[in-house]
Amino acid sequence: MGEIRKIPQEEEPHWPTSTPLTIAQVLRQADQQVTLGQMEDYVPLPMGFDQIDRVVGGGLMRGDLILLGGAQGIGKTMFALQAARNLAANEKIYAFYVSYEHPETHLLHRLLCMESIDLNSQEYQHGLRMRDLRNVVLTKRTGEARSQGLYQILQGHTLARNSLKKIAEYANRLIVMKGNPISTNLQSLRSLAHRLVTTCEGNVVLFVDYLQKVSVEPIKTVDENDKVTIVVEGLKDLALSLNIPVFAIVAAGREGLRAKRLHLHHLRGSSALDYECDVAIIMNNKYYIVSRDHIAFDPYKAESYRNWIVFTVEKNRAGKAMIDVEFELRSEYFCFNPLGSIVEQRLIDEKLVYE
Repeated sequence: MGEIRKIPQEEEPHWPTSTPLTIAQVLRQADQQVTLGQMEDYVPLPMGFDQIDRVVGGGLMRGDLILLGGAQGIGKTMFALQAARNLAANEKIYAFYVSYEHPETHLLHRLLCMESIDLNSQEYQHGLRMRDLRNVVLTKRTGEARSQGLYQILQGHTLARNSLKKIAEYANRLIVMKGNPISTNLQSLRSLAHRLVTTCEGNVVLFVDYLQKVSVEPIKTVDENDKVTIVVEGLKDLALSLNIPVFAIVAAGREGLRAKRLHLHHLRGSSALDYECDVAIIMNNKYYIVSRDHIAFDPYKAESYRNWIVFTVEKNRAGKAMIDVEFELRSEYFCFNPLGSIVEQRLIDEKLVYE
């Protein structure tokens, strides 16, 4: 097995001390930090999804690794990018979103659609969809205003102009990058995150979309399980060493795609996914996992379940686990209504959830 290239000296993170400490020494250090107003380790960073933030103790904590799993097309990227956007809306937080599947421009287009509606309102059907955005740009470029750039074109469209205004509020704190499945390895993620942490005084949340795509070069792996083990351990070490939350999307394996209800053990890779993470959230479409009794009793209402995604907090080192909450999916606008609720219906697996 090969060795990871050592980080150049100027990029070397400040690793935690390896010197053993007594609890008395730890207490004195912690006391000094609080005295100096260094409260970062005590303050959770809300993702902006009320029910999930509540379950995990108020939001993301520094040093934690958070995994988000689900089948393809369930809305993992929508949720993660919206959470990154919500965090960046906080004037003190920088969200660094690394996508191995979508270029930066595509992420911008998703944000333009998202910001064209009122996320908290039930009246959202008249926003800017992706096809609308494309038509606006293509129509202008083939008309009289052929010399206009994207920004000028969007400023001339009411919905797009409003989206730009909202994006401007956090545009300098949401950093996006197209990851390369060969060159964007653990070491480069660590180096990039370290530079941001240094520049932004440690107020950074790293998003990885998605974990199985992260390169481990030049390490040679036996199989995908071996690779996933290296990646998840590396991301957890990155979170601890840089003292930042790391939020990673994880794809489902074949067994999970065939399962009636996806669980943590269905995610692609090794058992290290379960052991290393601090919080694990699994997404399922409500229609497919609600008890059939509800479908038979009220088929019309049951059809609406297709627009709801159940988020199960399957692992939670900060509190209770196996809590089911739900959020309405608004796929045309690449977002969720951030105001969710506890799932009241019986779900398959014969598990009832109470407040």
